[in-house]
Amino acid sequence: MQTFLAPLARARQVAPDREALTCGTDRLTYAELWTRCRRLAGALDGLALAPGDRVAILAANCHRYVEVYAGVPSAGYVVVPLNTRHAEPELRYALADAGAKVLITDRDPAAFADLVPRVVAMPDEYERLLADAKERDLGLGVAEDTLAGLFYTGGTTGASKGVMLTHRNIIANALHWMGFGPQTRSDDVYLVIAPLFHAAGQNGVLPTIWTGGRQVVLPTFHPGQAVDLIEQEGVTIALGVPTMLAAMAEEQRARPRRTGTLRALVHGGSPIATAVLRRTAEAFPTAELVEVYGATELAPLATVLRHEQALIEVDRGRACGQAVPGVDLHVFDSEGNERATGEVGEVVVRGPNVMAGYWNKAEQTASVLRDGAYWTGDLGYLDDEGYLFLVDRSKDMIVTGAENVYSTEVEEVLYKHPAVLEAAVFGVPDERWGEAVHAVVVPRPEASDVDPQTLITFCRERIAGYKVPKAIDIQHEPLPKSGPGKVLKRTLRAPFWEGRETSVN
Repeated sequence: MQTFLAPLARARQVAPDREALTCGTDRLTYAELWTRCRRLAGALDGLALAPGDRVAILAANCHRYVEVYAGVPSAGYVVVPLNTRHAEPELRYALADAGAKVLITDRDPAAFADLVPRVVAMPDEYERLLADAKERDLGLGVAEDTLAGLFYTGGTTGASKGVMLTHRNIIANALHWMGFGPQTRSDDVYLVIAPLFHAAGQNGVLPTIWTGGRQVVLPTFHPGQAVDLIEQEGVTIALGVPTMLAAMAEEQRARPRRTGTLRALVHGGSPIATAVLRRTAEAFPTAELVEVYGATELAPLATVLRHEQALIEVDRGRACGQAVPGVDLHVFDSEGNERATGEVGEVVVRGPNVMAGYWNKAEQTASVLRDGAYWTGDLGYLDDEGYLFLVDRSKDMIVTGAENVYSTEVEEVLYKHPAVLEAAVFGVPDERWGEAVHAVVVPRPEASDVDPQTLITFCRERIAGYKVPKAIDIQHEPLPKSGPGKVLKRTLRAPFWEGRETSVN
């Protein structure tokens, strides 16, 4: 096993003059990327950082983001990618929780100056720092178990956790991808369409660098621009969430381009509808469709389903795939007993990609890490060839457009509104997003006329847009509860999922 330095050093050695990154009119070779990462290390040293200090980045996709993602851990610091869709309170929480010493951002630096000792505006101040810095060696004092990054899930409540991924975790994931995904080649042109703060955006970065391929970075996803780049840049592989593939397929059907270079379209983050698979396969006939399943806590890869387009009409097409080599995948009951083939239980993953834990959250870490294995909270079963099928989530979590939403954090916001007596939040099927956030609210007697839009606006001011309920039902009888008084969300969810084989979409 190696560290972040290994991909950078190999690419610089075998392909120094090959183009590494394309972003608009900006193009960098591997020799230039190597130099800029060494200058970034020198610039961060000049800000009086100590090894292991956290360097956050809040920015749209760009070539500079890639060099920060690769360069900060190589310099012995910890990169903290922040979700650009999060509201300011959520961002401030993550910065404070991580104890970030530097924030690199393309937003107004003044918004976070009271929280972070040094805010570096991108691109101008960032470029000046690199220009003035001396190059310094990478990899100094960095080992496999050195913390490489903190990746925040959830929001401003107790559900928000910084996932600690070491060099070993992320390098293991890169090797899993290179060995069992649509194998990355030196002549690949990898289109980065998912946000780089997201596991889907980061997944191909190190494998592509390691093999000396080229990455074409799209700052903000737009289906027309994505399909244009496939044609213009000769893109061979892209990874996105299902909603992105659906939008690209519609764009290609409406205005066809020459996309024959495309050999693989990978999707992950949330389940994909069969209709979307069919449309994507028809729109991009040269591309192998590949599904990946995992979690941020797994850096993120656990299973891969290859040649998905050939499985659309058969039962195995509903699977998430088989465990990648190097990862052990099991299904256990709540007592830790392994379930037999076809029996439903909690999906448990063991391997070198399993996180070190949650930052400063020992209790939450202990609840999901047992003897080094990660208990995912997903419920599923394995068939007789080890294909994983998901059927539900034991966690109180919704996956909408490949973003995780913890019901409890949305409920906590709703309870802050003076009109709300009771609130329950859960996921309902949604054709576009997979699942949509839905809420049922019981108002206080004196505020019985509160309307759903008022509550939706209240939420939108406090949490990220994708966490805000798409709809809120107002009811005036108490929420259904179990004997001990726990709200029976399954009862509330049941009408929305009626007639479906699983409770995940």
